[in-house]
Amino acid sequence: LSPDCSFTCHYRCRALVRLDCSGPPGAGDENDGNEQVLEKDTNVDEPSEWEKTELDQAQVEQRIKEYNSQINSNLFMSLNKDGSYTGFIKVQLKLVRPVSVPTTKRVPALQAGRPHPQGVKRRTSFYLPKGTVKHLHILSHTRASEVIDALLRKFTVIDNPRKFALFERSEKDEQVYLRKLGDDEQPLRLRLLAGPSEKVLSFILKENETGEVNWDAFTLPELHNFLLILQREEEEHVRRLRHRYARCRQKMQEAL
Repeated sequence: LSPDCSFTCHYRCRALVRLDCSGPPGAGDENDGNEQVLEKDTNVDEPSEWEKTELDQAQVEQRIKEYNSQINSNLFMSLNKDGSYTGFIKVQLKLVRPVSVPTTKRVPALQAGRPHPQGVKRRTSFYLPKGTVKHLHILSHTRASEVIDALLRKFTVIDNPRKFALFERSEKDEQVYLRKLGDDEQPLRLRLLAGPSEKVLSFILKENETGEVNWDAFTLPELHNFLLILQREEEEHVRRLRHRYARCRQKMQEAL
């Protein structure tokens, strides 16, 4: 755990991490605050303009041509003979909780005659770095739930996919709109209808925190990890509050 940027990783992976943690403590607090203020004004219930748009085969072909002419990369969409189409979507992972990945711990052989040690499956947890993005090549009929499954496989995350949700994010008139996608919605179709602009539409993977949490669905190690995480978050929140009041006290003393 870095004391400056609060980045957390496995101790064996520490040497592989390349981050600039030279900034003073608390330097990133203002950016986090701006992002939180931005999301306070988010309207999660506003439907998308293209949500119920239906296209015939000719319109789909025309939209694909327009889409490909507007992008500055090779992430084109392609129309298939059966009427479906393929393309790329970019998903930003904005997870505030750690994710679990499998690890294998080698256990020494208990018997001298055993030629190979056995591997015991275990799990370890870490925080994904802020700003993590992933491009996925999917079909037009690929559902949002399948996109979540594919993202978890890419990062070898073994957490239950129901713990996560895919959101669409759009900006309009300096207002940010977030909407949770249903399991059966088709992200590539939304991408085609919205066009390639990230401001018009982008995809975000977040924790699925709508409704009450069923704590009985978690294992004891997971619940123990949650308690440790909550304790660290509480300590960090207290540290920020103390730092804020210390600055206010200093300004008041200077004014006096």
